[in-house]
Amino acid sequence: MNASKIVVARTPVLSLILVGLMIYSLTVAMADEDRPIEHILEPRAITEQIHYFYGSLENRTQANQGMNNNVGFVITDEGVVLIDSGPSRHVAQRIEQAVAGLTDHPITHVINLGSQDHRWLGNDHFLSRGAEILALERTASTQAEFARQHLERLMTTLGAAAMAGTEPRPAPAPIPADDHEFELGGVRFKMVYAGDAHFPGDILLHLPDHGVVFAGDVVYTERMLGIHPWSNPVEQLKAFETMASWEPAVIVPGHGKATDLATAQRDTGDYLAMLVREVKEGLAHWETLDEVVTRLADLPEFRHLRHYDDWHRMNINRTYLFMEVGF
Repeated sequence: MNASKIVVARTPVLSLILVGLMIYSLTVAMADEDRPIEHILEPRAITEQIHYFYGSLENRTQANQGMNNNVGFVITDEGVVLIDSGPSRHVAQRIEQAVAGLTDHPITHVINLGSQDHRWLGNDHFLSRGAEILALERTASTQAEFARQHLERLMTTLGAAAMAGTEPRPAPAPIPADDHEFELGGVRFKMVYAGDAHFPGDILLHLPDHGVVFAGDVVYTERMLGIHPWSNPVEQLKAFETMASWEPAVIVPGHGKATDLATAQRDTGDYLAMLVREVKEGLAHWETLDEVVTRLADLPEFRHLRHYDDWHRMNINRTYLFMEVGF
C-alpha cells in the first residue's frame, strides 16, 4: 500500500512542510465527498514515521463505516503507536491491516485522544491483540459514561452487521494524571489534558521532536466544529491556545486535513474566540438568546467550513446557554 505524502522530513522544517501541505491539498480530489472506508484507510504520511488516515468530512454513513474522524499512527523501532482506534471492531481490524501494509511492526500501544465513538470503540480489538491502551482517567471515565448511547446510535446508523463484535472497552488501567509522557523506539509522546472540549476529557498528543500535534477534537479544519450540550467552548479555546503555544509545524486535527497552525487558527481558534467573546459581550449587555443568535447568525469568514448551515446557529445557542450559567 502506498502512502500519499505531505512531506518526508524528520526535522520540523516549517517552510518545507508548508509547501508539502499545499501540494497535498491540491491532490485530494475527493475531499468534499463522503469517501468510502477503503479510501479513508489509505495512509497519508507526515514524516517517514508519522502517518494518519484522513476521515470523511460527512456524518457517519454506511459508506464511511462511522470513520468521519482522523486516526493516526507512529512507526517506531519497538512497535507502532496507534492514535485512536476507530468506531468498531470491524474498522479496527481494517486499520490494523492498513498499518501492516506499511510496516511489519505490530501495533503495541493505542492512545485515546477522546471519548466520542470513533475514537475508542475499536479498543477491544487491539486489547485482544495484546496492545496497551493509553488514556487519562478523565477520558476513560467519559467513555464509560457515553458508551451505551454511542453504541446504540451506531447500530441504528450503520446496522448490526457493521457493529458486530464491538464491545466498549475503556483503558483497563487509565492514567491518574492530566499529563503523561513516554518514549517508545526513540520517539517521545506527550499526552496533555489542557481543558474539556468537544467532550469532557479530550486531550492533545504532542510529538515535540517532530513538531507534530495530534489535536483530536480540540481542532477542526475544513468542517465546522460542533458544540454539544456537554461541550465546553471556553475550555476548548484555552486548550487550543495551549496547543498554539507549542508552535507545531503540523497539526493533525480531529476532522479535516493535516495542516499548519495558521489554518487551524482560522478554522477553529478564531471561531471559538469569536463565540466566547461575542456571547460574553451579549450577556454583559443583557441580550437574550435569540438576540445573540440573530446578531451572529451570518459570519461570512466561516462560511467556507463544511456543515456551517447545520452547526453554526446551534453552536451560538449552546455557547450562550453554557456561559449563561456562570455569568
